[in-house]
Amino acid sequence: MKKILGLDLGVGSIGWALVNEAEHADEKSSIVKLGVRVNPLTVDEQINFEKGKPITTTADRTLKRSMRRNLQRFKLRRDNLIEILKENNFITNEEILSENGNATTFETWRLRAKAAVERIELNQLARVLLAINKKRGYKSSRKAKSADEGELIDGMAIAKRLYDEHLTPGQLMLQLHQGGKKSAPAFYRSDLRAEFDAVWNFQKQFYPEVLTDEFYKLLDGKAKLVTSKLFLSQHQIYLAENKEKEKKLQALTWRARAVVEQLEIGEVAFVLTEINGAISGSSGYLGAIGDRSKELFFNHQTVGQYLMARLDADPNYSLKNQVFYRQDYLDEFEQIWECQAQYHKELTPELKRELRDVVIFYQRSLKSQKGLISFCEFESQQVELNIDGKTKTKTIGRRVAPRSSFIFQEFKIWQTLNNIEVRIKGVRTKKKLKDLPELNFDAENPRHVSTSRLLYEEEKLILLEELTYRGELKKEDVLKLLFENYKDLDLNFPTIEGNRTMAAIYTQLLKIVELSGHGEYKLSGLKAEKIKEIVKEVVCDTLGMKSELLDYNTDLDIKQFEQQPIFKLWHLLYSFEGDSTVTGDGKLVQKLVTLTGLDEEYAKVLAQTTFQSDYGSLSTKAMS
Repeated sequence: MKKILGLDLGVGSIGWALVNEAEHADEKSSIVKLGVRVNPLTVDEQINFEKGKPITTTADRTLKRSMRRNLQRFKLRRDNLIEILKENNFITNEEILSENGNATTFETWRLRAKAAVERIELNQLARVLLAINKKRGYKSSRKAKSADEGELIDGMAIAKRLYDEHLTPGQLMLQLHQGGKKSAPAFYRSDLRAEFDAVWNFQKQFYPEVLTDEFYKLLDGKAKLVTSKLFLSQHQIYLAENKEKEKKLQALTWRARAVVEQLEIGEVAFVLTEINGAISGSSGYLGAIGDRSKELFFNHQTVGQYLMARLDADPNYSLKNQVFYRQDYLDEFEQIWECQAQYHKELTPELKRELRDVVIFYQRSLKSQKGLISFCEFESQQVELNIDGKTKTKTIGRRVAPRSSFIFQEFKIWQTLNNIEVRIKGVRTKKKLKDLPELNFDAENPRHVSTSRLLYEEEKLILLEELTYRGELKKEDVLKLLFENYKDLDLNFPTIEGNRTMAAIYTQLLKIVELSGHGEYKLSGLKAEKIKEIVKEVVCDTLGMKSELLDYNTDLDIKQFEQQPIFKLWHLLYSFEGDSTVTGDGKLVQKLVTLTGLDEEYAKVLAQTTFQSDYGSLSTKAMS
């Protein structure tokens, strides 16, 4: 009798059966036992499971706990605000702080809009302050941005230039390109949509059978690739081929001409596809916030005035998810307070600071988690302490270094270099290198590899130079760099990780080179010597960055090493958490201007540098 266990593995359930299978004529097959285990997954959990994502209840619990804490903190702020308002005789215990009676649905919003320009009573002002306290706006954190949220931009200067000079984003980019700047600035989504509508409406007079209202709705919100496919599927229109030598210049020329003269239909499709792709790229949660903030600026409105105008136009307008920047709410508070202070002597500067900085807009910094950083295994020890009559064991010593520190990056590279083994392709041996000394070296040709060997010191130094400025090197690149007969050789590493910190900095420096109109370069396509040469000539000699920021010396002791300019640059970029500016890095940009000598435009690019956030396993002293 043969026993067989059968399993039916599904996403929502696991079925099983244990059976006896007859092997002889006198035996009878039978089912011993069977059953099913159902996995009660939600729709989201099942989708994530099918995509290979791990299912965890911890994230869901953390999200709900965070919501409870936010609600608790809001209630605490509200209670503190009400208490202060009572102490200063704004309201009494009997005061009703919400809408009450017929036709009062939007009364608080009307008071809030009115308070910015006209006199209101103190009890009405109390209701306005409570409304501002309820939603305080989005405060950017430099290290807590998600890719799904979109790009957070502070492009008011660009938007103002478009408005003052009556330009579209395409026309402005063409001007910048012709002036030597090859990289485009960041545009608000509303400006891109306005350009799309301008091109559509102008070209519609020439192609009314293609640019219909129904087709406009079909293209709305579509990405670049989908837009091009819709032109082909709906109207059999292929995008115009850009065969010019300077493809970017030709594309911008079409885009700039599209609002002033007739283009061929393929060129129109090309332009609309490009703009729709840009709109799709600027969309998201943060993109919508930026658009609203821009409207406040150009319409000279406060948040309350903006939302009340929407409610006047449509009483059913939803105020849900109408998020603004924290700075927009601060500006509104300032305008309301200054306006009402003209009519109420109770509104003193001291009360203003208390309400604004202590109660409504105060937000504590995140607690430091440095206590959770591991101790170095070589620079730590356990000691016994007597606390309240009890003996406790405590670990003391040095903490491990961040993985992005230059010391760790250099240490990691040398670890890898010392373990790289070069061998002839197809040759495999179980014997160790020390057992085959006669096969490891060739006196006549020291670069020739007979069977397998470790790298020579000079080869390590060549690789170190390249790995210092590049994020990684593939096996093929390493062999080409070191050996003439590289096609016959192999390595025991498919890729070699380089100095990711230096690579991150130089990636941004090459973006500055591109932004300044001196050519487009990729870190992976250049050798270390060429990378340094380009950056020095453009960023240092032409744009004025201090040249000592380009390199570091690891032979110095720790104190001297930390005084090097490039270490200060890394530490500033690594440790800066964020500030109260719209993008969360306004103060960082100013510090970078002082440290590097670059203009603010280029310092903003450098401020976008991000590093690995985790830690190594050894302390700085143990590695140095």
